[in-house]
Amino acid sequence: MNPPVKPAPGSTVQSIAPQDTQKKKFLVKLSGVIAGGMFIDGFILGGIGLVMPALTADLSLTATWQGLIGASALIGIFFGGPIGGYLADKVGRKPMFIVDLAIFLAGSAAQFFVADAWQLFAIRLLMGMAIGADYAIGWPLLVEFSPARLRGKLMAFQEVAWYVGYLLSYAVGYYMSTSIHADWRIILGMSTVPSLIVFLLRLGSPESPRWLISKGRREEAFAIAHQFMEEADVKDLEHEKPEKPNFAKLFSPQYRNATIFVCMYWVCNVTPYFAIATFAPIVLESLGVEDGLAGALLLNGVVVAGSLASMFLIERVGRRKLSIPPMWIAAVALVVIGLFAHVSPMIILLSFMLFSFFNAVSTALTGVYPGEVFPTEIRGAGVGFATAFSRIGAAAGTFILPMSVDGLGVGTTMLIAAGICVVGAVISQYLAPETKGLSLSDTSAPLGKPALQS
Repeated sequence: MNPPVKPAPGSTVQSIAPQDTQKKKFLVKLSGVIAGGMFIDGFILGGIGLVMPALTADLSLTATWQGLIGASALIGIFFGGPIGGYLADKVGRKPMFIVDLAIFLAGSAAQFFVADAWQLFAIRLLMGMAIGADYAIGWPLLVEFSPARLRGKLMAFQEVAWYVGYLLSYAVGYYMSTSIHADWRIILGMSTVPSLIVFLLRLGSPESPRWLISKGRREEAFAIAHQFMEEADVKDLEHEKPEKPNFAKLFSPQYRNATIFVCMYWVCNVTPYFAIATFAPIVLESLGVEDGLAGALLLNGVVVAGSLASMFLIERVGRRKLSIPPMWIAAVALVVIGLFAHVSPMIILLSFMLFSFFNAVSTALTGVYPGEVFPTEIRGAGVGFATAFSRIGAAAGTFILPMSVDGLGVGTTMLIAAGICVVGAVISQYLAPETKGLSLSDTSAPLGKPALQS
């Protein structure tokens, strides 16, 4: 048996490994710094409810101001998503990737110095706009650099980061407010720390090759692509053509169904989640679970587990199997709660855990589909519009649930939430595409109705 032949110095065999390692490190870093924005989003939304009693007393808030401050970040995201998406398509992913987080960092630090209700509302409104923009900037950037075989996993990881941020903010904020009695300004201002870290890590990020080609800058695009992208994805860039951003294209016959799908799918996932997650302690205690706060923390942990499961399974089982069946299971769990609300606290808690897990599995796809189904010239606009639309559901779930519980009761309210899940499942059955393993050119092809593949 002949001994193995050593490659000659400078040969292809020696040069491939370092290049592949560089590309892998870049992809890990890019995914991490974009997930950092998602973590921050969950972090600022998870902490406001815990400090509301303290800041209400300190600032003498009226009920109106409580509602405005509680909703300020969601309102900001509603406006920031479309604006950020438009600018990402117009001026580029790279500059907006830095600017939006710089705005958020400034807002985080400003929370330490709040003296009046209007100041806190304005600051968190601005922070929400920056985070909304980050969805529409970061997701297209990651999608456009990701290899087809990993794209779903990397995008699903973004939702994991959001849930972890929400859970950590909820847990740390509770500890700081109850154990060390920290001022609410300090609790809210903690978002400055992760914001600064992510901002520094984002410096030096390259521009998207696909966006560069859409602007006619092919030579620059392919130079970046060869440095950071796999060869199969570099070849797929040949399908890109210079195109001008056109927001109206989202509602054209070619992309209308894709727009309807991502918007409605996102709304039907987050509406029941935000309602139940925000008021979980109250709802659980009203159903006989003695320690509602501990139950809420448990449910948040289950949500993280569900999003992780989706991330690890998405490239094995495909998108449709993770988007449709979990929505039906979540609906059944809520029906059980609605019909047997006062039978057993243990049944209620288990049903809530079942809902939380499978809702998180399907919600992870809200971080995958929007970036895949739109072409480069409207990808930012599409993600931004879907982000804004989703916040209508988030706000509705947050504000309508307490009124529904008071007026209709917990059982009926849970049945309504189950109905929302059913609507999402039916829409997904007809419109959700299977994009597993497909190139980005194929997933965003103007098909009118996304192709259903097994």
